[in-house]
Amino acid sequence: MSDRKPEWLKVSLKASENYHDLKKMMRSKVLHTVCEEAQCPNIYECWSQRTATFMILGDICTRACRFCAVKTGQPTELDWQEPERVAEAVEYMGLQHVVVTSVARDDLHDGGEAIFAATIRAIRDRNPFCSVEVLIPDFMGNWDALRTVMNAEPDVLNRNIKTVRRLSDRIRSKAKFDRSLDLLQCAKEMKSHIPTKSSMMVGVGETWDEILEAMDELRAVCCDIITVGQYLQPTKRHVKIQKYYHPDEFRALKEEGIKRGFKHVESSYHAREHIQGVTATSLQN
Repeated sequence: MSDRKPEWLKVSLKASENYHDLKKMMRSKVLHTVCEEAQCPNIYECWSQRTATFMILGDICTRACRFCAVKTGQPTELDWQEPERVAEAVEYMGLQHVVVTSVARDDLHDGGEAIFAATIRAIRDRNPFCSVEVLIPDFMGNWDALRTVMNAEPDVLNRNIKTVRRLSDRIRSKAKFDRSLDLLQCAKEMKSHIPTKSSMMVGVGETWDEILEAMDELRAVCCDIITVGQYLQPTKRHVKIQKYYHPDEFRALKEEGIKRGFKHVESSYHAREHIQGVTATSLQN
């Protein structure tokens, strides 16, 4: 397959005034974002619209997934002032919806759950009208850690399956497909009113039927929201792209997701759209 991206995936690399403003602010507050650490090609578009995904618990991950460009190694100590700095950044950006994720911290017995909970609460204290979505690690199956996060009442609880079952062990490090499903199910059992969400990338060798099977498995644990996005190879050492999906195929996948009962199905980098029309419905369940 040609390495050349199709026209529909090409994005503007022009850095706007908003982009430079946010970059300066992130450095001044010593904050990390997935946008930068994972070398996301949509950073110019998102930052120009003053949208960013904050990454807490440092910038060094204990895992080395074959699709991810985040640094791996031995993490540093925890920064207990980080939650407040994230909240200040959210206030500065004037966000109405914020996504907070983290590196995996398998070096910690609780995976850093207390920092997640503190970040949710700090954002709420400073930005009461901003919805908070957390994209969490699997905590290696520590559901007490999950409960701590759920008790902080995020507006959306996100745990990615990332790919189809057959490919999961090959391209992920330590994460298990079934453990992610179990986490989503446990989150629903703990706080049924909080929408759950998962994401998967396509283009790494999965079949169409496998994508639909993954959707079915997510619905079986009452997952409310799914995002499906095109995988883009960050560097030559990462897993190779096997296919570029056409926009028509993404539209067909969206129809399949809606047919299966997901309350929202969308591409992966328009996070705020996922919560609109979902939270109000889920609170009535």
